[in-house]
Amino acid sequence: MSDNPLGDFLRARRAAVRPGDVGMAPHGMRRVAGLRREEVAVLAGVNADYYTRLEQGRERRPSAQVVEALGRALLMDADTVAHLHRLAGSVPGRSDLAAAGRVSPALRALIDGYGDTPAFITGPALDVLAANALAEALYSPFERVDNLAEMVFLDPAGRRFHTRWDRTAEAVVGHLREAEGRDPANPRLRALVNGLSGHSADFARLWNTHTVRGKARAAKHFLHPRVGNLHLTYHAFDVREAPGQQLIVYHADPGSPSAEALRLLARSADSPAWTVCTRRLPWQPETA
Repeated sequence: MSDNPLGDFLRARRAAVRPGDVGMAPHGMRRVAGLRREEVAVLAGVNADYYTRLEQGRERRPSAQVVEALGRALLMDADTVAHLHRLAGSVPGRSDLAAAGRVSPALRALIDGYGDTPAFITGPALDVLAANALAEALYSPFERVDNLAEMVFLDPAGRRFHTRWDRTAEAVVGHLREAEGRDPANPRLRALVNGLSGHSADFARLWNTHTVRGKARAAKHFLHPRVGNLHLTYHAFDVREAPGQQLIVYHADPGSPSAEALRLLARSADSPAWTVCTRRLPWQPETA
């Protein structure tokens, strides 16, 4: 096994990119396949000598910004750039989608296709970025379906809707702590925590415990004013194209009273009675 995996990888990727692939004319005879080191350096906006040191193993810890620039210069896809980050020991930055809080059209279409189960997309600060009709119907008791933490701690409906409110509150705070560890400088997360700490003594107390919890799979117990008790399981899936976003899907056991309750909600989801009040968050663009 090579003692210079980063350099080996960069050389292999450089050899796989032809000048014409990046809009360069293939001037003169070439002793090696693909791009020259100097060409990669120009495309990535880095010093040619620095790039040479990376390939030779004399420099092994490029910054995340340099890794991203090299990924663009060498036409790497998202998975390949992530691998380059691992080789360089750097932390990948958020994608444009995640940074802007936008959900891709393909992902929106996917959750809308879940007609019989609630599905929605959250951001790192538990902002609800998109939701299908059944998720909106499920959360219709709340004044706004915009942020899961604010819904739990600030909306009066939270304590009625979440029949195990204490557990839900602990889980929500644990998720936010986990998000803070991934992106400590996230301005949206900081603003949310400051706002909740100033308006909810329960949140401030739980936040100070420093409990960390990631989303994966767990049971949910709700009391909906129209269909009664709902015992559901949720699964959380990371959105690879937008780090920080998660797809949340609720599920009821087949044939259970909760499954029947979801069917009732699904049939009523298009009714005006289920209109959910939403708003554009200050950090979201108008086109989100």
